[in-house]
Amino acid sequence: MKERKFYPWLALAILTALNLLNYIDRNVLFAVLPLVQKEFAVNNARLGFLTTAFLACYMVSAPLTGPLADRYSRRRIIALGAALWSGLTLLTAVTYTYNELLVRHTLVGVGEAVFSTIAPTFVADLFPEEKRGRILGIFYLAIPVGSAAGYLLGGHLAPAHGWRFPFYVAAVPGFLLALAMWFVPEPERGQFDRPIAASKDTIIGIFVNPAYWAASLGMAMMTFSLGGLQVWMPSFLSQERGYSLESANYIFGIIVVVTGIFASLIGGWLGDRLLPRMRGAYYFVSAVSMALGVPAMIVALYFRGAVMIPAICVAAFLLLINTSPLNAAIINSVGPHVRATALAVNIFVIHLLGDVPSPTLMGYIADRDSLQTSFILPVIAMVLSAAVLFYGMRFAPRSKSEAMETSGVPAA
Repeated sequence: MKERKFYPWLALAILTALNLLNYIDRNVLFAVLPLVQKEFAVNNARLGFLTTAFLACYMVSAPLTGPLADRYSRRRIIALGAALWSGLTLLTAVTYTYNELLVRHTLVGVGEAVFSTIAPTFVADLFPEEKRGRILGIFYLAIPVGSAAGYLLGGHLAPAHGWRFPFYVAAVPGFLLALAMWFVPEPERGQFDRPIAASKDTIIGIFVNPAYWAASLGMAMMTFSLGGLQVWMPSFLSQERGYSLESANYIFGIIVVVTGIFASLIGGWLGDRLLPRMRGAYYFVSAVSMALGVPAMIVALYFRGAVMIPAICVAAFLLLINTSPLNAAIINSVGPHVRATALAVNIFVIHLLGDVPSPTLMGYIADRDSLQTSFILPVIAMVLSAAVLFYGMRFAPRSKSEAMETSGVPAA
């Protein structure tokens, strides 16, 4: 009995650690870009293209890997994906030209897409549905913590040991965790799920599922806002508000990691807490936070002085609180046998409509007016996200107890 209780937490710990490395590997490059630029003598556009190419490969790979996970062993695919991205990260040792770095960094997107598509479905099958928001909150703590760790690791090690060294440090644990993942027992798909309509457990059903698309489009607009803010907020603080670039990056980095930790845990807990009383709880939590984030963003952009930094903190918290509830809403909206495919399509959609175009569109407006003016786009996206999610509440799937009562099965 103790082994059964211990197993899901051990599996969650391994998957969360892998997710942490996922974001460390992704963000180490950002911390060492000036050194990469100096060695390869490339302009800013070519440096920026490294991330564009990575996201494009990541976005396209996700729909190709999702169906595999719905048919074959998820633990083994996750382990192979983690080993792939760790191996490619380690190949930085023999990367001596810009083009070699471009190919290496682009292919890392394949390994990370495999993990990001499949791991949440594995996590969802480890714990009861009523705990799903909180558990995903723990899993997605890796986003702010891993992102910050990537900056700190690169910033600390690269000046003394060269820009390649941080990649070695980030790669080695990935192999060990991939090996551990290979031996993690596979949970039964949908073992804790409520009864669901058969049509929602098919690939075709994904594309005509309003609950799924409401959550996905709401998340896409959230991703649009976050993507633009992550790229341009340090520049805004430096160019428009007079901070040094070093201070601007430090301030924004601290804001993201601190607010991200609390937001990830609180968002999942709040969604779970409201779910027994409100069928659309995950949608509601995200819609309200996006709506409240709009005035916080406006204050952050148009008010100077002591109120500006606290307003940025509030806006960041209200944006980041959505990660766990929206992922829980997407997972709950589809059947367990197409869940990886549904997440794969979701990854494609949120990046295509979100953080792929937003930095470029904001840069376009900034070139013609100002950075401050360009931030109207994230504000508009937050309004659209809130509207979509409020509307999507009506399509939220029934709770487990409701579904069991309807099907004639007594609730536990």
